[in-house]
Amino acid sequence: MRALAAVQVAFAAFMGLSISNAKSLDHGQAGAQALELAKRAIALRSVRGPGNQTLEVASLFKSALVAGGFADEDVTITPVDDTAFLIARWKGSDPKLKPIVISGHMDVVEARPSDWERDPFTPIVENGLLFGRGASDMKLDDALAVAALVELKREGYRPRREIVLEFSGDEETTMKTTQMIAGALSNSEMVLNVDGTGGQLDPEGKPQYFTWSGAEKTYGDFELTVTSPGGHSSRPYEPNAINEMSAALVRIGEYKFKPELSELTRAYFTTAARYESSEVAAAMRAFAADPVDSQAIAVLRANPRTVGKIGTTCVATMIKGGHALNALPQRVTADINCRIFPGHTRAEIMAELQRAAGDPAIQFKDISEGSVATEASPVRADVAAAITRAVHMSYPEVAVFPTMSAGASDSMWFRNEHIPSYGVSPLFIKDADRFSHGLNERIPVDDIPTSLTYLLSLFRDLSK
Repeated sequence: MRALAAVQVAFAAFMGLSISNAKSLDHGQAGAQALELAKRAIALRSVRGPGNQTLEVASLFKSALVAGGFADEDVTITPVDDTAFLIARWKGSDPKLKPIVISGHMDVVEARPSDWERDPFTPIVENGLLFGRGASDMKLDDALAVAALVELKREGYRPRREIVLEFSGDEETTMKTTQMIAGALSNSEMVLNVDGTGGQLDPEGKPQYFTWSGAEKTYGDFELTVTSPGGHSSRPYEPNAINEMSAALVRIGEYKFKPELSELTRAYFTTAARYESSEVAAAMRAFAADPVDSQAIAVLRANPRTVGKIGTTCVATMIKGGHALNALPQRVTADINCRIFPGHTRAEIMAELQRAAGDPAIQFKDISEGSVATEASPVRADVAAAITRAVHMSYPEVAVFPTMSAGASDSMWFRNEHIPSYGVSPLFIKDADRFSHGLNERIPVDDIPTSLTYLLSLFRDLSK
C-alpha cells in the first residue's frame, strides 16, 4: 500500500505539467495504475515466436482487473498456439441489451535491442515520453482501458449494457485470436477499439484536433514470381529473370490507383485542412469537392500523411532471386504490400497489379494472412456525440471528426461479423513522436489524466 501511495504521489506531481492546461478530472489512483501497468507490460516481450510473453501480459491485466473488483471467473485467458487472448465481462443491469466491446491487443512487433538507443523492453519515462516497444502500439492504451474500468468499479458505477473487455494476442501477425474473439462476440452492439487514431499535437505540443476511425483499408500481400532455365553467366540471354522482374516492379511502382473518396475521408479532408500548410490545405479541400482534381491529387500523393487516404496504395517490400554469383537467375520473387481502399477485394487489386506489371510470364499469388475486406462502419450519431463529448471534457475547443485508418486493426474482424467498430484511442501525439513499429517507440504520458477522463465518459455514455 505504501508503494502504491508513493507511485500516486509521484504521478500526481509529474502530471502537474499536463499539456496545454487541459481541463481533466482528478483520477490520480487510476493514472498511477495505468502508467505502472503500461511499464510492466512493455517489459514483457510479447512477440510472436520463441519466448512469446503475451500470456504473461494477459495475466498481468487479469490480476489488475480482479484486484479492481472483477470476479475471477469473469476474466478468462485462452492460450492459442504461442499466444493468448483475454476476455473480461462486466454484466449490465439490462440483459436484453447487446454488449459493448472494448478492444485492444497485447502483442507487439519485433524489436532488435542493438538497433535502439535504449533497450526496447526496458520501459523508461524521459521528458514526458514513455519509451519502449509497444508504448504507442498499444500497451499504454490497454493499461488505460483497464484502469478506467477499475475506476468505474471504484466509483460504484453499474452499466445498463454489458461491457466486455477483450485483448487479442496476435494483431500484429495472423490475427487468429482476433478472428476467434469476433466470432465469440458476434452478438455485440458495437466495438470501441482503443487502438489507433486519437489526438494530433502541433510541434509545440498543443492539441490541434482529434480523430476517430470508422473504416480501415484492407491489408494485402502479393507474391510475384518469374522463372527461367538459367545457365552460365558467361552466356547471357534474354529475358534475364532479374531484369524481367525489375522492369515489372518499375511499372508497378509508377502505376497509380484511382483516387477515391468516402463519407469518412471527405469529413476528414474538409475538417483537417485548417491545420495544414496552405498548399496541402487547398488540395484537401479541392479533393473533397472533386476527387478527380489532378492538381489536388498530385499534392496529396506527394504527402506521406495524406497519400494513404486518397485510394489504394501498393509498394514493393521484399525481393530475392538468383542462386550463384556466376549463374543466370533461375527464379526471382518479389512481394508487394497493398493497403486497399474499402469497397475493393484483394482479387480485384491483384488483377489490377497484373495489368500494371504488363508481363504474362510473371505469376501472381495472394499470400495475405489474417485479412478480410470490410465495409466502413456506419457513422452513428450516438457514437460521434459520445466521442465529441468525451474529448471536450478536457479540450472544449478541439475539433473532433472521423477518419479512415490506413493500417489494419482488430476492427476488421468485428466488421466482418457485421459489428460496427470504431477506433477511439484517447492519446494525443506529435508527428515527430510517431514511431509505432519503428525504432525508439514512444508515447506522451502527461495527458494520462485527460485520457482517463475521456475513456470514463465514453464508457459511461455508451453503456448506459
